[in-house]
Amino acid sequence: MIYQPSDDSYLLASVLKKYSKNKKILDIGTGSGIQALTALKSGASFVIASDINPEAKDYLKEHNIPFIHSDLFSSIIDKFDLIIFNSPYLPEDKREPSSSDLSTTGGKHGDETILKFLKQAKLHLNKNGIILLLLSSLTPKEKIKKLLNKLGFHHNVIASKKLFMETLYVWEISPRTKSL
Repeated sequence: MIYQPSDDSYLLASVLKKYSKNKKILDIGTGSGIQALTALKSGASFVIASDINPEAKDYLKEHNIPFIHSDLFSSIIDKFDLIIFNSPYLPEDKREPSSSDLSTTGGKHGDETILKFLKQAKLHLNKNGIILLLLSSLTPKEKIKKLLNKLGFHHNVIASKKLFMETLYVWEISPRTKSL
């Protein structure tokens, strides 16, 4: 099953339009490819999409977007100006159908996939590269903030959308600048 665009996808895509021009972009966890397509339409110089689900390749083939089957960065070797991740961010829920939990569940607490992603992402960012990460008010954020600090990143909330049971956030994550 491919994750179909929803409120989270559209929120991230609306932000992405402002960041894509002339950028080399990696769309991690591409699903339907909405972020990769948005980046291309918004003037990205190069876009590659990846997903743990090999079915995503068929969705992207008709739009001529290069695809890499990868568990986060396991098959990624290049560096990028912008990495986009509409991560699975919800805590484990035993009621979640197994057909959709890969797309929505970020681990027992909801932050495990994001933490793994961030530990690997730094190696794939160009010097002044940026990460756009989608999270939820249901995602625990303390470990994420501590890891970002440890990795030398800071974050800004650049967009949000209130839904019935949660609020969605887009974080811009970038290297901390060193003060003189």
